[in-house]
Amino acid sequence: MKTLNLNKTALVIIDLQKGIAGREGFAPYSAQDVLAKNKELVTSLKNTEALIVFVHVKNYGGEALKPKTDNPPLAHGQIPADFSDFVMPEAYDKDYDNVIHVAKHNWGAFYGTNLDVQLRRRGIEEIVLSGIATTIGCDTTAREAFQHGYQVIAVEDAMTDFNGSLHKGIVDGIFTRLGRVRSTQEVVKMIEESK
Repeated sequence: MKTLNLNKTALVIIDLQKGIAGREGFAPYSAQDVLAKNKELVTSLKNTEALIVFVHVKNYGGEALKPKTDNPPLAHGQIPADFSDFVMPEAYDKDYDNVIHVAKHNWGAFYGTNLDVQLRRRGIEEIVLSGIATTIGCDTTAREAFQHGYQVIAVEDAMTDFNGSLHKGIVDGIFTRLGRVRSTQEVVKMIEESK
């Protein structure tokens, strides 16, 4: 597929928020690299028939998951009040008429949210997926999207992880089984050819 049906497409951006994208130690791409790639995607879709979905997690306070695990949680201490604020100004830009926000309380963007309703009421069939972290929010959302019957395009260089090897393993071993993997450049080209 060389183009996209924009009125059936949503860019779903996972957890590009202060409390996550503000961290250090991402691999294989820095948070700044991922933000730049997502800016390219968002800019190319500005005010098109496609939907841009900024997803952020508020999984702290009363909503915190408290599983008994063998690994300690990544975040420790007091959660700042602006933890869930989006870091991309486009999320709040009133010049965009095709942006929505979805708040999630779990790893994936579907479970316990209105994302599926928002997509279905607009006739969305295809999800272009990006964000942080590949092995948590992106992977879980891709699996949920697949199970909900959506076509998935994972934008490999518009997402990153805390572990570069795990990023590669999910991209090569999981995303290629759930849908397609493309670069930002390839997706932007598909968008431009679809306008």
